Parts: sequence; structure tokens; C-alpha cells
Amino acid sequence: MLDKKYLLPEDAIRIILEQISFRCLPSETMPIEETYDRVTAEDVLSQEDLPGFERSTVDGFAVRSSDTFGARESSPAYLTIKGDIPMGAIPDFSLSNGEAASIATGGMLPAGADAVVMIEHVNIVSENMIEILRAVSPGENVIFRDEDTKTGEVVIKAGHKLKPQDIGALAGLGITELQVIKKPVVSIILTGDEIIPHTEKNTLGKVRDVNSFTLAGLTMQCGGIPLKMGIVRDDYTAIKEITKKAHEISDVVLITGGTSAGIKDLTAKIIDELGLPGVLFHGASIKPGKPVIGGLCNSKPVFGLPGHPVAVYICFELFVKPVLNQMLGLTDKIFKNIIKARIARSIHSQAGREDFIRVHLEEKNGEIWADPLLSKSGLIMSLVKADGVLRIPSDLLGVEEGEEVSVIIID
Repeated sequence: MLDKKYLLPEDAIRIILEQISFRCLPSETMPIEETYDRVTAEDVLSQEDLPGFERSTVDGFAVRSSDTFGARESSPAYLTIKGDIPMGAIPDFSLSNGEAASIATGGMLPAGADAVVMIEHVNIVSENMIEILRAVSPGENVIFRDEDTKTGEVVIKAGHKLKPQDIGALAGLGITELQVIKKPVVSIILTGDEIIPHTEKNTLGKVRDVNSFTLAGLTMQCGGIPLKMGIVRDDYTAIKEITKKAHEISDVVLITGGTSAGIKDLTAKIIDELGLPGVLFHGASIKPGKPVIGGLCNSKPVFGLPGHPVAVYICFELFVKPVLNQMLGLTDKIFKNIIKARIARSIHSQAGREDFIRVHLEEKNGEIWADPLLSKSGLIMSLVKADGVLRIPSDLLGVEEGEEVSVIIID
């Protein structure tokens, strides 16, 4: 087991990511309509050119562009109407010099045409004659047959989290199935004699389960499958038994409570005994969440999370989420939703520790202000009231009232 000194969060997560011996979980084949928000297991190649034919981007007349050169309102070019091209139809004629064809947006260009004149730049002289008031260049107002995708082109890379527009594009290419990474199963274990189910009446000395619901939602947001293992009393044998079972049936194990130095705090001992190498770090230089534990037991990540709800949220975002992303083989660049705001009051921080402060955002006189919610991490509603989180780096002693800060928006 590594030295238990408190690490900066980036050092702690690097330790565990370096220890994970696999790039990602196995893949499975699924119909595309079931792959929203799933991560691709391989590059997806186009099997055809798209759109597959030259098509118009405007309503107007398909022409040979050379027939319009020099055309202007004072000296229009006159063309003979060869025919009309219905939507979805293949033209049964071609254009020769001096000929044009009526065409709608999305229509297929006839052979011989290389441009489309917008209807606004055309005067219809008679049933079979038009005058062109503006010249067009080759390819103007036209999408070429392989302009969207070419046969063999990589349209979606491996490790990409699929968006609705991705699925639509794949359907347009005629792709019906995809290889995607299996969802990681994340077991959630609550420990503590004081925890009761949310369905029970609260009594003095007890608190209802909050963390399993928060962790389940965060797990699903990350593309995992939450598996609630229930509430376990502060008993070594009971916690070890349920942890061992969770380790067998899931890919990641989360244990809340029992991470600090109290006599009943058993999580670190149980993780060390669950499999090699065991605990990789115990404690991180953050607030809230200082007692967090990260371990690897026979290649499966196991985390001990503090019991306070705010600390649970922060520790999941900092430590669990990067591990799930690696297990999913996610290669997309992750851009946090960050806005600039002015801090409404001064906040002091301890040197060498990263502080995460919940803030409420409010617009005043055209500027966004962040009002710190300086509640204890055990208070549930501070996360509900928060619009974002302000991170104070370890090399700062705080921020002064009115100072511009960056706020990470809470999804």
C-alpha cells in the first residue's frame, strides 16, 4: 500500500488510472436506436458516398454554369427550359448548351448541369424560356455526391459518446448496428448505524439514505449501471461480506461512510483485504472529501467515499468519473461548462488544499455574481440550492470579494 499522505486530487486519480490494466470494458453489438449516449468501441466507416448524387441547395433552375457567365440584370442570359425535376426523381434527360431545368431544394441535378440559379435571380419569360439575371460559378448552390461523406471515410471515431445527431447521421448512411462498450456496473454500498431507508419515518439520531440516490444518478449520467447493495451496519464482518459480493458482480465498487479515522471506520481495512494491490491512496488534499479512499482490488476499482452528501458528490466527480470514462474507453475531449462570475464575498482557503465551494448565481447590473453557500458538507440542501462549484486551487489562500472567478456549472 502506498504512503497515506494527503495527495492533491490530480495526483491521487493519476495513481489509480495508471494502475488500471485494461483500456476499457468489452463491447457489445446493438441496434443504433438503442445506442444513444453509448460509447463506440471501434471506428465507424461510411459504406457509401453521401448524399450519393449531386443535389440542389435552393429552389431554382439547374444550369450549365458557363451558359450564365456575364449575365446581369441589364444584360440577362436566355435559356430554354428543358424540363422539370420532381423531388425524389431521377432526371430522365440531360442538359445541353443553352438549356435549364426547374429544380427544388434537395432535387437531383440532371447530367450536364453543374450549378443552380436561385429562383430570385430568374425571370420566367414564357413556358419554355427564362432569363438569368445573375451568373453562377461551377458548383454554386450544389451539394456534390460525396461532399457529406466518402466511401471508407471514418465518420465516428472509437471512444465517442453518441449524440442524437450522430445516430441520425448513421441512419442516413444505412447503418443499423454498432459496436459499443458495455456499461460498467457500479455497486453502491451504504454503511452506518445511523442510516435508514428513505421510506422510513425519521427518528432522533437517524438520517435517511441520500447518497445511494445521488450516486445512482451520477453513475447513470456517466454511462454506468448503478446497483444498490443496501444499507449495512457498522460491523466489520457485515461490510466485508457485502463488499466481497459487490466486487464479484460489478466493475466498480463504491462504499460510503467509514473512511476517516474513527474506531468504526473499516473501509480502508476491507479494501486492503479484498484484493491486490488494495488501497492506493487514503486521503486527498481537498475540502470537502478529505478522507476519500481509492483502491484497486484484482483489477477492479474500489472507492471509499465520505458519508456527507456534498463530499460524496465532489469525490465522485473528481475520482470516480475519470475511472468510469477510462473503463468506457472515452476519447472525447471533456469540456466543463464553466462561466466567469464575480464572487459576492471573500473566501479564505488553506494553503496546500483545494477547496470546492458551492455557489448560487445571480445576475446584477449586467454581471453574474457567485454567492458562496458556506454550509457544512453534511447539509443536503446546499447542493440543491447550488448552481455551480467554485474551485480554489491549492496554491491560493482564497479569493477576495468582487474578484472574477470561474464557476463549474452543476448539470
